[in-house]
Amino acid sequence: MVKTIKRKRKMSDEQRAAAAERLAKARAAKQPAKNMTLDESIRDLPVDHALAPGKVKEWIKEQKTKVSSMRSMKDSKDGKDRAAYFVEEGYLQNLQNYLRTGTYADSRFGANREKLIKLKCVKLAYDKNGMVKRTVGVFYPDIGEEWTQEMDKEYYGRREVSNKGKVYKARGKRGKRA
Repeated sequence: MVKTIKRKRKMSDEQRAAAAERLAKARAAKQPAKNMTLDESIRDLPVDHALAPGKVKEWIKEQKTKVSSMRSMKDSKDGKDRAAYFVEEGYLQNLQNYLRTGTYADSRFGANREKLIKLKCVKLAYDKNGMVKRTVGVFYPDIGEEWTQEMDKEYYGRREVSNKGKVYKARGKRGKRA
């Protein structure tokens, strides 16, 4: 089977100018992209938002090139190389999943995973004594700030263990050493 080559149509200068005008008119009438492939919850995020779809698409391009350059590390005998490859591949999958579902599932973000996601408490939980359960590093709107180690020690009254060096871990299933 021989492939035939189509010859380019010859246009006069007037035809070329008319075609350029029609193309300009069609481009002006075209509406902006609706981003229907993106989840509804992230479609209308402002451009300066930390997880704006435009930024995430750029990060995906960078991650794809990084993962493809690290492809040889996938089957490496060095565990650190394999782990680095799978971390980058997992990050790429999380970014793609974010655009599809609107749920960000990674604890870091940015082109090189350089920024941390801050957690925010939406609804308070209470223990059996009626005290609010709190976790270090989480933003709580009732106090208007992030919960710190110092606040945790003060709130729960925890103190340092004096015999910390003398505490031993359980030996597991074997019991005593052989």
